[in-house]
Amino acid sequence: MKKILLIAVAFVGGTMMMNAQDIADNAIGLRIGGNSDGSGAEVSYQRALGDSNRLELDLGFINSNKKNDEYDGFKLAGIYQWVWNIDGGFNWYAGPGAGIASKNYNKYRGLDIDETQTFVFIGGDVGIEYNFDFPLLLSLDFRPEFGLGNDEFNNNELDFALALGVRYQF
Repeated sequence: MKKILLIAVAFVGGTMMMNAQDIADNAIGLRIGGNSDGSGAEVSYQRALGDSNRLELDLGFINSNKKNDEYDGFKLAGIYQWVWNIDGGFNWYAGPGAGIASKNYNKYRGLDIDETQTFVFIGGDVGIEYNFDFPLLLSLDFRPEFGLGNDEFNNNELDFALALGVRYQF
């Protein structure tokens, strides 16, 4: 059984390596999206680490004006991504990541408060992108995140975010 699993992993890995896409050395732009808690925009920077992998750093502002929860804050995320070519300029990518966030609550579960909570999170990223013939990269990604901490607001909270990215490649 172990041999079959090892052969399957080697085959899948080899197939992915053959479909690897050369990626731009750098890309910078915006990642705009949200989750069930709120929405926000992030400044996004990507740095190639090889022909088919890269590091993405996102610094964003988050907020929510829901009836029972009101907060604003920031989030810094780092994601390691593998990139595979689908066809022509279309690629898909996936990878693990982590980050830190801070939220300043004005209202929580209907109660008026004034409290700031800082926490770390782990997560991942799965998305598709299109590289144009000029230095523009458009992407759409799905990012699950799991908040870690001992505070009452973000302890072991699973969150899902969807975002559109627009980046200049250089």
